[in-house]
Amino acid sequence: MEIRRVFYALLLSVLMTGTGYAQHRTVNYNLAQWLSEKKLDIVNREATAGPTGGALLSAADGDGVAWLDKVDFSNGIIEVDLKGKNVEQQSFLGIAFHGVDGKTLDAIYFRPFNFRSTDLQKHIHMVEYVSHPKYTWQVLREKFPGQYEKGLSNPPNPDGWFHVRIEVNYPEIKVFVGDDQKPCLTVKQLNDRKSGKIGLWVGNGSDGAFANLKISFRK
Repeated sequence: MEIRRVFYALLLSVLMTGTGYAQHRTVNYNLAQWLSEKKLDIVNREATAGPTGGALLSAADGDGVAWLDKVDFSNGIIEVDLKGKNVEQQSFLGIAFHGVDGKTLDAIYFRPFNFRSTDLQKHIHMVEYVSHPKYTWQVLREKFPGQYEKGLSNPPNPDGWFHVRIEVNYPEIKVFVGDDQKPCLTVKQLNDRKSGKIGLWVGNGSDGAFANLKISFRK
């Protein structure tokens, strides 16, 4: 009987470990390869291969997104390198997640043209959370000023690459830039979607470059 109990305890341990591995995995995405294999579902943009296995999204009127085909994201850590430009109102870029389509999604995005601004009002409009279609930046800025957008303590070069880490643990989101150990933005999600599509996002009139995308999936 003792041997049998030990056997079942070991079996349970193996099964739990296996489940843990299934629920915790990290994937590095070569975006240029995904593009060449037609595994990016692109909405309202054109995409081309970028440097170091990255991807470039073109500018156009309205928002645009490139979803990772057949990738479902719920909780976890998203890391990516972004490159916008220091042109007023023409550089909005980030990551969309828990998406349904090009209109219904959550996103964390940046405004690089505000990174070096000396205007104190613009200084607090560097990183933003939105939950479309209901909670656009206009709605959030009017109803919850300063809650869903923040400045950066160490703004990067607005014309250069910068590293972003987004931690999603529904409903909490934390955003880190570069090597910062303190989040630049911490918010609670504004909808009840706990999973969905994930992809590269650019705002109205904006293009953007994306590289070194890595996703650590957590249940």
